[in-house]
This record gives sequence, C-alpha cells and structure tokens, in this order.
Amino acid sequence: MSASLPARHVAFDWGGVFTIGTFDGRSTQNVAERGGVPVERVRDSYFRHVRQLEVGAWTLPQFWAVLREETGLTLSYEDFEPLYLGSIHDNAPMYATLAALPRTVRVGLLSNNYPVVSDHLRRDPRFGRFDALVFSNELGHKKPAPEAFAALEQAMGVPAAQVAFVDDVQENIDAAVAAGFHGLLYHHDHHAAFEAALAAWLRGE
Repeated sequence: MSASLPARHVAFDWGGVFTIGTFDGRSTQNVAERGGVPVERVRDSYFRHVRQLEVGAWTLPQFWAVLREETGLTLSYEDFEPLYLGSIHDNAPMYATLAALPRTVRVGLLSNNYPVVSDHLRRDPRFGRFDALVFSNELGHKKPAPEAFAALEQAMGVPAAQVAFVDDVQENIDAAVAAGFHGLLYHHDHHAAFEAALAAWLRGE
C-alpha cells in the first residue's frame, strides 16, 4: 500500500451491531411479560409509533403514554424506563473490536435511536472511543434517508469515500453506498469474517 493513500476510517450502526438481536424486539417482549399483556398487542402499538421517537417528535414519556393507552399496560413510566434501558443486550465482540481500533482511525456512529436511550449510550465509557455520534432522534432524519448519511459525513470530518459504514440491514448499506461510503453488512454470527473485512479495508486493500 502506498503511504500517499488517504487514511481510512469506520462508522457503525448501533442496534444489531453493538447489540445482539434487535433492541425493539427484546424491549417489547420484556414490557409485555412485565405488564401481563400479549406481546403482539404491544408490538402493534410500538411499531406504529416508534418513528415518532426515532425522529425526535415525541419524548419517551409521551411514547409510553400512548402505548399504555392503546395496550392496557398499567406500568408507570418510572417502572418502564429502566426496563426499556435494561433490554439492551451488548455484543461484546464488537465492543472489543471498537476498543482495538488504532487511534489514527476516526470512528463514528449513525443510529436510528430514541430519546433517553441515546443519552444512556453517551454516558457509557466505551462510547468515549467514538469521534462522532449521530442519533436520528437528535437529527430529525433516520436511515436510510440521505440526510442521515450527509450528517454522518459532516460529523466524521472526512470524505465519505474514506469511511466504511457497518450496518446489519441491507437497505441501510445500500443507502450508505449511494452516499459514497464503503458498505460492510454485519451479522454477529460472522464476527470474525467481519473483523477480517474491516481490517482489510483499513489497510487499503
């Protein structure tokens, strides 16, 4: 590799990348079990309204008030919030990969996320490795919208062509590639293969 080639960097999704499985699936299951209502009823309401959280139109208490009304759940918000945050199941190998990245590599995050959850993640010491954090609920746009990837490029401070974007959803990878990023589709069952592909990208191969 020529030393004159520009440095390469990486940005990640959060759910399904730094978590095992989907946060939404686990959180709705946990809420349904705690509240004693069918999970299908919770998921019907949750997925009809979750976009309001993702684009920052509703606060988490507003979202919870609607779910309570529609599903018959009786949990208080004070009981709901820790249950919701406790539904995060970390993907430990990805956090190890994050920590091992050379300091010369800029690291970003672009996540379709929610109020309170994004604040919770910011407080995680492991997130100190990120140079740029872009959350849809703060931006007002969610992947795969072009505005989300434009915001990521700006936050990274380097051209998209120098950044690999890692996501577990093909639609988001396609949107990243269309925005000029290098796409890496991820599944936690194939972490070693992903690490090899990321290392090759960072080497300029």
